[in-house]
Amino acid sequence: MFSDYRGIPWEARLLIYLSFIPFIAIGFIYIDLSYFLPTIQGVSPFWSGLIITTMGMTLVAESIPMGILADRYGRKKMLVLGNLCASLSLIGFAMTDAIPLLFVVAVLEGTGEAAYAVSVGALLAEKAGDVKRTPAFSLQSFLSWIAISLGGISVSSVVVFQYVGLDVREAHVALYVAIGLLSLSITPLLFKIKEGSITRNRREILPRKSGGVLKKYVAYSVTIAVGAGLFVPLMAFWFKAAYGVPDQTSGLVLGLTNLVTAGIVFITPKLARRFGLVRATVMTQAASTVFMVAIPSSPTFAIAAVIYMMRVFLMNLSSPLTQSLIMGLVSPDERGMASGITAALWRLPNSLSTSVGFVLIGAGYLGLPFYIATVLYVVGISTFWFMFKDAKLPEEANRVQAFR
Repeated sequence: MFSDYRGIPWEARLLIYLSFIPFIAIGFIYIDLSYFLPTIQGVSPFWSGLIITTMGMTLVAESIPMGILADRYGRKKMLVLGNLCASLSLIGFAMTDAIPLLFVVAVLEGTGEAAYAVSVGALLAEKAGDVKRTPAFSLQSFLSWIAISLGGISVSSVVVFQYVGLDVREAHVALYVAIGLLSLSITPLLFKIKEGSITRNRREILPRKSGGVLKKYVAYSVTIAVGAGLFVPLMAFWFKAAYGVPDQTSGLVLGLTNLVTAGIVFITPKLARRFGLVRATVMTQAASTVFMVAIPSSPTFAIAAVIYMMRVFLMNLSSPLTQSLIMGLVSPDERGMASGITAALWRLPNSLSTSVGFVLIGAGYLGLPFYIATVLYVVGISTFWFMFKDAKLPEEANRVQAFR
């Protein structure tokens, strides 16, 4: 298993290691923001949903133009911009409860996400090369899930701030500021990433060479995105509504779930070699859907948490596989644009459905988001299989059939 990770080029590993702390911030904000805004800052579920939706809508609006700029003028610049904006947004959410200012901070966070989305995958694919692309994305996923889990677990550290005399609100604010500053501190190190010399066509706006592949991938991705948005960003809020569990407890569970996912993701290169990227993706996502539909019928928080954990690590086994697939199939000089398009057309439906999920959960329809998502996942996974079952990447066309 570990042999898959030997030989990943140093610059690819450096990029992966430097992404660790920003992913802590990502894990923290995505696990806790849906709790923090309505429960700590006193923002209504309606406005909280719109603020979180604004983050996604900003990513949607900016990803494609940022992808074009990244391909033309450099992906490292976008990487640095992304970390700056995302880090400052954490501090911004902590410093105000004024709804107009919260929307400004949401735009800042979405800008950071957009800049990061169009740069990191394209840079990693460039640095890793075809042979080590899937292991590189798997290693990144492994470390990012550990970081995301630490972000979730860190929610529980509000008790430390309370222990030194801060009240609940002050403790949450202090934690948001601390994690924002931690993420901001690695910005100077990102300048050490060197960008390769890829021929860039500065006249092309859309990725013409990769258009066919992207249309197929987006058809699948949009369907999954709508389903995921109904409940994934809202699990801390859902656990509170379903079982009365505070974010200190649900954040710890969600963080540990991500930690388990990190360990499981480590086997994805072996799955890719055994079954191929497409077949392995379909197998893991289909198994995940079975667990997803069982979550709302769980009689206790503990059972729901275990089932959700199974759902998360099975679904996210496929994440490095699909990342490697799309970066392997598109033209190298269009990877920034491709990343921008896929990010935008993931987050647009995902963000819109998050608002729907917020309303449904707030109104007491706790099972409906999961049941709708199950139907969408079945459609999306089936679409992916029929679109890509015959796709062959360079490393798969020549690989030794070691398991036959």
